[in-house]
Amino acid sequence: MEITRATEYAVRCILHLALEPSGRVVPRKEVARAREIPEPFLGKIAQRLARAGIIRIHQGARGGYELVVPPERVTLLQVVESGEGVLSLNKCVLHPQSCSRSCFCPAHRVWSEARRQLRETLAGTTFAALAAQERPVPPVKANKPRRR
Repeated sequence: MEITRATEYAVRCILHLALEPSGRVVPRKEVARAREIPEPFLGKIAQRLARAGIIRIHQGARGGYELVVPPERVTLLQVVESGEGVLSLNKCVLHPQSCSRSCFCPAHRVWSEARRQLRETLAGTTFAALAAQERPVPPVKANKPRRR
């Protein structure tokens, strides 16, 4: 089990916006370039984040993305579930009636506990905390043409 590429990019996008001053509208190109996200894909991801109420999309020449929730109130869980849906390791955890063995299955309890711990970890991690740990990334050096 792993998160999708779209969710990874959503996390990068929100982290970038969390590092910006409150209220700044960050151009899509800037986010895409700085976080190495394909720009057309970023547009689709941003729509999901906007539907989740995490960012606002500003249209037009001076448009871009704005974080509408303070970084200390946005958690990894919110961003992950905005893309992946409600996290679950097994169908029986969310829908015990889907399996006739759920009530006595020893694995069911493990799935439920693992889900609880994962959600707790993600919910306890805010983008303010992640931004505080962000280190500057050295600029990418342009490749020099090779001499023949």
